Amino acid sequence: MSLIDPRAIIDPSAVLGEGVHVGPWTLIGPDTIIGAGTVIHSHVVIRGLTTVGENNRIFQFSTIGEDTPDLKYKGEPTRLVIGDNNTIREGVTIHRGTVQDEGLTSIGSNNLLMAYVHIGHDCVVGDNCILVNNASLAGHVHVGDWAIISGYALIHQFVSIGAHSFTGAAAYLTQDLPAYVMAAGSPAEAKTINVEGLKRRGFDRAAIAAIKQAFKILYRQGYGLQEAIGLLDTLAREQPAVKLLVDSVRASSRGILR
Repeated sequence: MSLIDPRAIIDPSAVLGEGVHVGPWTLIGPDTIIGAGTVIHSHVVIRGLTTVGENNRIFQFSTIGEDTPDLKYKGEPTRLVIGDNNTIREGVTIHRGTVQDEGLTSIGSNNLLMAYVHIGHDCVVGDNCILVNNASLAGHVHVGDWAIISGYALIHQFVSIGAHSFTGAAAYLTQDLPAYVMAAGSPAEAKTINVEGLKRRGFDRAAIAAIKQAFKILYRQGYGLQEAIGLLDTLAREQPAVKLLVDSVRASSRGILR
């Protein structure tokens, strides 16, 4: 059974699934779709061609699916798609895409977006990520699964954040962060491997040891990038967990943080 506060403003064309709760003074605009079991607190704005999946929690004063302030945006009908089981805390802002990219901003499932996080146009965030208070993603940023971005971190447009990586508090990233790597500082520097995170996610000792060795090859032993990639390919054949790191380095378009 849905519970819609009578003070909420919901456009007749919006589609709300079974069991959706909407708090007072929340605005849900036309053409939006809200999945079953999602709870939307008071004073939330959801606009545009926005699809929110099932069992999400969206807290007060968040703005979801607003037009981007990007000056190239001219009102085109772009989209925002959010998966399931996300927690979106107070004051989060998520903008829709632009036609200069895929026309889509995408958020996966099981993510925690803490207070005042900003996700800009055309960003792609995977699953099981944590973005801590005031972390900000500029346009076209891609974030891999299980990444953690700490409070007040700033991610430059078009940067890719690798899976299982960790970005420290107030870090400023202008280049791609490979999978598993911890970065800190402004400008950010690669520091080590996210060992604790890997342990919590069930990586065994052999996999973690191989990832540590891969980090040394990439960052500590003086190899050129292409030479390091060749050595990492060899290591990945012995330990498959390294392949994720190799792939993230090889896929980089801005150059990796190094």
